[in-house]
Amino acid sequence: QKKQEKKQKEVMDAVAVGDSILTTSGFYGMVIDINDDQGTVIVEFGNNKNCRIPMNKTAIVQVEKPDAE
Repeated sequence: QKKQEKKQKEVMDAVAVGDSILTTSGFYGMVIDINDDQGTVIVEFGNNKNCRIPMNKTAIVQVEKPDAE
């Protein structure tokens, strides 16, 4: 359990603006803003760019960095 908690903390600490994420609900989105004071991120969902939802960092289960080209 400690290993899992440590891994989750590393995931949350690694989140940056522009990253693609997977949430605990199974939604894929892109981080557009981070508020470290409150431990929240604003995530943009879908292709129309109109669905922006603030969520707690603990709801993130996977982070994918954008490809450096």
